[in-house]
Amino acid sequence: MAGRIAGKTAVVTGGCSGIGLATVRRFAEEGAKIVIGDLDDDRGRDLAKDVGGIYVHVDVTDKDGVDALFATAHDTYGSVDIAFNNAGISPPEDDSILDTDLEAWKRVQDVNLTSVYLCCKAALPYMIEQRSGSIINTASFVAVMGAATSQISYSASKGGVLSMSRELGVQFARDGIRVNALCPGPVNTPLLQELFADDPERAARRLVHVPVGRFAEPVEIANAVLFLASDESSFITASTFLVDGGISGAYVTPL
Repeated sequence: MAGRIAGKTAVVTGGCSGIGLATVRRFAEEGAKIVIGDLDDDRGRDLAKDVGGIYVHVDVTDKDGVDALFATAHDTYGSVDIAFNNAGISPPEDDSILDTDLEAWKRVQDVNLTSVYLCCKAALPYMIEQRSGSIINTASFVAVMGAATSQISYSASKGGVLSMSRELGVQFARDGIRVNALCPGPVNTPLLQELFADDPERAARRLVHVPVGRFAEPVEIANAVLFLASDESSFITASTFLVDGGISGAYVTPL
């Protein structure tokens, strides 16, 4: 049975774990031709085999590597229809601005923001030529809210992703290209688990603000990515697409 993105070529960065992994699997279920970009070669090759796609080793902060990722997708399958620019980090050394050093700041900006710039820059020429495409950039609910439990570079990087996605969505709308910023709430991924592993109080302090009373599961975010990638969202571009369990709309949460 044909799926919602059957026959479309989808590039997913950070595809070997968390939201990226769940999205690769959902895209495969819906018939996409998948190109996974990641640094985890063993897992990436196995995953590509499982979903009938291809794996490309890529450092998303390296322009040549990113260009090669999208060129491989186009050369292999003949198009670049979907770009899910999802790779990111949230290291523990990124904390309050008073404690986060310049090296940690720059590393997070490179992986979370500059990589999205590089991926969009690489994908857009293919999409302009074919006059169609959907770009989904992973931002975060922290791009629209402030927190006293700060991860200053992460928050700033996601704000940059949000702003850049909005601008690209406006700029390229009449080329048939949609660009949206996916803004998940806290998600039960290895990234979050690692962040909270040594500090359960920190997790509890955040969880209390989520109206639905739990963190999201990766597949719930993947379903939102699938919607934005598919023609079902054909009139949605330049949007702040919040999938956050109500956290950004909350003032007082249920007991």
